Amino acid sequence: MPTLRKDQLQQYLRDRFGPEVALLSYKVIGKASSKGEQKRYGYGAPVKLTFRLGRRLQSAVLETMRPGPFGHEHMADRAQAILWDYDSYGRLPRHVKALDVGAFDGTQALFSVAEAREFFVLNEWAEGTSYHLDLERLAKGGSLRKLDRDRVGALARYLAQIHATKRRDSDLYKRRLRELIGHGECIMGLTDSYPKQYGFITADLLRTVEEACNRWRWRLRDQAGRLSQVHGDFHPYNVLFRAGTDFSVLDRSRGEWGEPADDVTAMTINYVLCSLIRWGKLRGPFEALFRLFWDTYIEASGDKGVTGAAAPFFAFRGLVVASPVWYPNLTIDVRRSLFRFIENVLDVPRFEPDRVNEYCGI
Repeated sequence: MPTLRKDQLQQYLRDRFGPEVALLSYKVIGKASSKGEQKRYGYGAPVKLTFRLGRRLQSAVLETMRPGPFGHEHMADRAQAILWDYDSYGRLPRHVKALDVGAFDGTQALFSVAEAREFFVLNEWAEGTSYHLDLERLAKGGSLRKLDRDRVGALARYLAQIHATKRRDSDLYKRRLRELIGHGECIMGLTDSYPKQYGFITADLLRTVEEACNRWRWRLRDQAGRLSQVHGDFHPYNVLFRAGTDFSVLDRSRGEWGEPADDVTAMTINYVLCSLIRWGKLRGPFEALFRLFWDTYIEASGDKGVTGAAAPFFAFRGLVVASPVWYPNLTIDVRRSLFRFIENVLDVPRFEPDRVNEYCGI
């Protein structure tokens, strides 16, 4: 990965924003604030830049993407993702805005893309606290507050709002389902990242999950009317809350359009995970928030079909949170419950939110 130097960063900022720019500081963020006690793996290390533009103090976040096994092996893979970030961030309500896109040359100077070796995206700085900290507080025995419920309601209604924007494109809906199975960041990329055997998690088990997910792709592929504006990676680490229910979202991923169940499952699997870690089952505050999210979303969106599309997306998110790469500190019992959840959800025609513990084999 490129090594950042103050003189090169300042020159880039002056080229982009004007000669009066003075870079005051730059530092890596996210190692403590954007990754919780369980999550360890990430695609890059964002850097906060603080600079003076005339009389105005401004902050921005410079993000790169490191090579890795989740479809990011080639420079072109990483360039595609970053160029898409720049193109799409500004079109999603509440998403932080991308200010610029550029690249590093062979000497690691930052400038235009003609001689690019690696790409970066510069986003606006958004104040706030990662939503995963709310869940960590509850996992450590904190009481369920009215604000916790209000924030769940705000998140569910936000998804209903963005999902209300539809697009008629049957080929694109099929592609998004195809990418759910075969994209390096999704199901096959995850199963390939698991160790050859990890306790009860064997190659046969992972292959069985893949095959079941592909059967679901064939069930869903003709439901193109469901194609909607999506975030694409709507989990607690990509939500920043400020006072009350005011929030911004970060790092929408993989596609501007997709299946609404992707966003709903991406968030709600985290209530299941936190509760399994804390109690070995879905109960207490996490059960309340899980049910509230689903009830609020279905009421606000009117999308009763989301439960009929959720299974392969829950499998995808389940493979993430059960992964020894992404979540190395889980107990084998928690991983076993997550895999039971994956297998059982894939085996029923429609996901039922009140049956989570049954799906987990509890």
